[in-house]
Amino acid sequence: MIESKFLQDNVQNIQKLMTLSPLKNFETGSLKQLLRLSKIREYGDGEMIIEEGERDPWIYFLLSGKVRVEKNGVAIRRIDKVGEILGEMRILDGLSRSASVYAEGKTLSLAVDTSATDRLASDDERANFLLLLYRIFSEFISLRLRLTNEELVKTKKELEELKQRQG
Repeated sequence: MIESKFLQDNVQNIQKLMTLSPLKNFETGSLKQLLRLSKIREYGDGEMIIEEGERDPWIYFLLSGKVRVEKNGVAIRRIDKVGEILGEMRILDGLSRSASVYAEGKTLSLAVDTSATDRLASDDERANFLLLLYRIFSEFISLRLRLTNEELVKTKKELEELKQRQG
């Protein structure tokens, strides 16, 4: 992994963040807070980004490339959409990582250290930052839950069809 220093809250970086789908509707002040806790990380093909069972404080926004999500060594999802969030469940529930994530080819991410809120100037800034994160997370979790429900229904229908063919 190649990692930058913590990012600066300059105009160019804020403009880049505003191009990411989950961040485009946020105020400049909120994006400045996010930048102060963020680094750019580059991963090579097959490199682990998140390890199942770990308890690190990082969340990731995919900037380029693709990742493979694995649970117990089984690939359960591939993500290639710029702006997708990785690692949010650990931050929401405080439990260990529920899956591992691997780069597929060269992959860039915006890595946010959620434990570094002491880099923010005040309690108000920390509260606003957490509110920003939870709003982003709730939107993504809702979308993912809807997709999972659709996959579950499709799988149940396929199982019923297989039972009818065998029975």
